[in-house]
Amino acid sequence: MMKPLSVFIGLRYLRAKKQNHFISFISLVSMLGIALGVTTLITVISVMNGFEIELRSRILGAISDATIQPLDGPLEHWRGIIRRMDSRDDVIAAAPYIEVGAWLQANGSSGALVRGVDPAYEPSVSDIATSMVDGSLDDLRSGEYGIVLGVGLAGRLRVGLGDKVTLIAPRLRASPFGATPLMRRFTVVGMFEFGEYENDTSLAMVHIEDAARLLRMPEGSIGGIRLKLKDLDSAWWVAREISQQLEGVFRVRDWSQERGNLFRAVKTEKTVMWVILSLIVAVAAFNIISMLVMVVTDKQSDIAILKTMGARAGTIMRVFVVQGSLIGIIGTLLGVVGGILLAENIATVVPFLERIFGFSLFPEDIYYITELPSDLRSANVTGFALMSLGMSFLSTLYPAWRASRTHPAEALRYE
Repeated sequence: MMKPLSVFIGLRYLRAKKQNHFISFISLVSMLGIALGVTTLITVISVMNGFEIELRSRILGAISDATIQPLDGPLEHWRGIIRRMDSRDDVIAAAPYIEVGAWLQANGSSGALVRGVDPAYEPSVSDIATSMVDGSLDDLRSGEYGIVLGVGLAGRLRVGLGDKVTLIAPRLRASPFGATPLMRRFTVVGMFEFGEYENDTSLAMVHIEDAARLLRMPEGSIGGIRLKLKDLDSAWWVAREISQQLEGVFRVRDWSQERGNLFRAVKTEKTVMWVILSLIVAVAAFNIISMLVMVVTDKQSDIAILKTMGARAGTIMRVFVVQGSLIGIIGTLLGVVGGILLAENIATVVPFLERIFGFSLFPEDIYYITELPSDLRSANVTGFALMSLGMSFLSTLYPAWRASRTHPAEALRYE
């Protein structure tokens, strides 16, 4: 525990004499540097957290947390399996699906991932129902061969509500003219927009029974089961455990296998950004070192007098540890307060700056996200504050050790 004498002298040394205003200036710069670094860290990482959440909602709103698909053909008697899954604590919901890559033709043509869904189950495992911009998911009715397209895909095909689209599946059927691909004309009954390029330009949905009839599957059978889970990080393990409890051999896939590379890239960017922005705090910490070295040089005679009066080396060290640590503590507190305020109000600050300087950071005709999202997490704030305090404390050790090594005779020789 620090002695009161060390704290008292350390506080006095924060206020330099009139002829040493430069040391006070370096102290202020160090303090502001730490505050700026912590503020920037908290704000930038909060914005990246917000982007990650926004990205996850847009991408995972269309794909499954996990899927279970039999390897030996269609899945029958699936309603009992879904009831069993719904009774599990780690499963939020389950829904049947059929999925196939296909070619769509209308006024234009494009490849697409066609998913057969049941409108009664699908809203519980995806955000498709809330992402409709035209029509409704309930407009998919068995036997009417309706199709719901992403807005980008509808643009490629140049179709709107009520237009016809020819779906060509990559499977063959025998005919008097030889083997021909399976095809069917569908009517566009709705369009959705997730705000994510791949989902909006390559995904189409039809009623699951229409998909089964098109692909010549046994009546009442499906391609697999989609799961919405409570814990995304354990999606693969939960799906694998469920598949092992079912009869037959199943293939298990989770969201990380479909889009995991994108989220790993975001995580890597957050790590790199943390390292880069931490250098701001490191530079401010180096300023503490230079400032304390100058103070030690300036206070050689004071240190020598304290030693001749019986002050131990530990007491001298604590004087300068207190001085440097206080700079770090004040700078960190200012940075935490500034970072929290800026991160919480970033959605207000950015539009204000856009109005003043007359520019748009995220033009609506280019970006799907038109404002900066932010997700302030207490763990990040605590981690950055501790890192800043740790750097500040470490920066005091060398100057404090150097001060404790001062020899009174040499320091007072020319006094």
